[in-house]
Amino acid sequence: MTAPLRPLPRLIFASRWLQLPLYLGLILAQAIYVFQFWTELVHLIQAAFGDADALNILIKSIGYKGEALGKLNETILMLVVLGLIDVVMISNLLIMVIIGGYETFVSRMDLDGHPDQPEWLSHVNASVLKVKLATAIIGISSIHLLKTFINADNYEQKTLMWQTLIHLAFLLSAMAIALTDRLLPQPGHSDKH
Repeated sequence: MTAPLRPLPRLIFASRWLQLPLYLGLILAQAIYVFQFWTELVHLIQAAFGDADALNILIKSIGYKGEALGKLNETILMLVVLGLIDVVMISNLLIMVIIGGYETFVSRMDLDGHPDQPEWLSHVNASVLKVKLATAIIGISSIHLLKTFINADNYEQKTLMWQTLIHLAFLLSAMAIALTDRLLPQPGHSDKH
């Protein structure tokens, strides 16, 4: 039995629930990403079966300016599929933030023993979450960079350079986060070897 908290500490501790509307908002954003994914996928399927309107919608959405010849070509297909992968990776990032953030900063979800509990959730803490998020952001940035280079003819060289530099900054940041995490003492481990 723990002693009840004094009023001020109780208020400060309860303030963590102010994050709940933020996580609910991210769930709504996740629903919008699901809708976006299915819309793009339907347009891709329609374009594959020769629907010129669907093809034009896809071409506009990916910013492709090459010659489409009125049919789906490999470059357009690749750019659309990379866009779908991008949506999935951002969706994965949202799930990590929603579940990991809620579990770490708001309240336990008591999923121990649940057959669908994500593997990473069993050992999640703020440090692990930072590294996982940094890794996910690098993956998303990689997809964006790959899409840009596949469609490089439609971008200025300055844009290509800045996207590459920003990606490198993400890589260096993630390595710095991982190194810092490795150098800090881990809870439950002694310094003796």
